[in-house]
Amino acid sequence: MSVGPVLYLAAFLFCVGLATLITRRNLIMMLLGLELMLNGANLNLVAFGSARASSVEGEMFALFVILVAVCEAAVGIAIVLRVYHFFKTSDPGNISQLKERF
Repeated sequence: MSVGPVLYLAAFLFCVGLATLITRRNLIMMLLGLELMLNGANLNLVAFGSARASSVEGEMFALFVILVAVCEAAVGIAIVLRVYHFFKTSDPGNISQLKERF
């Protein structure tokens, strides 16, 4: 299989994630857009790694990006839950200031 169709799919995923990140006003949807962008980048890494049959660098970088994405999702969702607990909204436009709760 050639690399071209895979790269088109990766570009499509990245563009959909970018559009979601820009247009949505919900923190959870913004995190999902970011995850789509990371998956598009992973698909690029794996496609270029498979083009070089004797090399595993693409797969190793993709595995590293997946690990970073999992950590980012866990921390991001924890932050979103705390923000929702304090402000009772997940719309970033309605959060005008950070409050200290000590």
